[in-house]
Amino acid sequence: MLDQLVESKSNTRENTRRTEFLGITLVIMVTALLTGWTYSLFAKDYGMGGDDLSLTTLVAPVPVPEDEKPPEKEPEKQKDLNVDVRKELVATIDMSPKEPPPVSTVKNTVPTIRKDYNVVLGDKNSNASGPPTGSGRVLDEGTGGGGLATAAAPEAAPAADAPPPPPKKEPPKTVSGGVLNGKATSLPKPAYPAAARAVQASGSVSVQVLISESGSVISASAVSGHPLLRAAAVAAARGARFSPTLLSGQAVKVSGVITYNFVP
Repeated sequence: MLDQLVESKSNTRENTRRTEFLGITLVIMVTALLTGWTYSLFAKDYGMGGDDLSLTTLVAPVPVPEDEKPPEKEPEKQKDLNVDVRKELVATIDMSPKEPPPVSTVKNTVPTIRKDYNVVLGDKNSNASGPPTGSGRVLDEGTGGGGLATAAAPEAAPAADAPPPPPKKEPPKTVSGGVLNGKATSLPKPAYPAAARAVQASGSVSVQVLISESGSVISASAVSGHPLLRAAAVAAARGARFSPTLLSGQAVKVSGVITYNFVP
């Protein structure tokens, strides 16, 4: 029995040695890696001190052309000093145009055309500085003074005492048609509700309707009758159709009443 006993031995010292060996090995490897990385970083020549970046030639910037200002237009000179200038051409009595101008009640401040001077249209009123020509023509500036221009007639202003035109009477947009049962081209019969049949509800139901210009029902609402019969009457009224109603040749809307009689 004693020969089966196992002698137990402590391995603490051996484990401590192994741990120290692994730690020292790890420190040596890390130190070697850092040393190699540092050497490769500082030993590499990047050419920072060379002449690669030296500026050998100074290049002048390309001059940008300045925007040229358009030449100023010279003011148009008067073609002939012996020509009157008028803002509007107002002829004298003996120079009546082909078509009489409309009558105006506004006082005109533009001087009339002088009989013995040529005249052209302009921005202001001025008289010629030279002697009279004796022709008394109206010159057209667009043709260089060689053609005749029609005198511009002053705009006609409405007379102060003239009464305003009477307003046009427009036909009413909606007319009343009264009871519309006989005017319908299509008048569906309402369904008798089961709830109304169960309580023997009967009688007439009046539905107010609005008919469009084309004859269809726009809106419908019950105004009288048994409450259980109103919904069926309104549904039937919405499906009714009528002929268009004309007033002064124009189609108008019609407002009226459709009556339905419910008999159990």
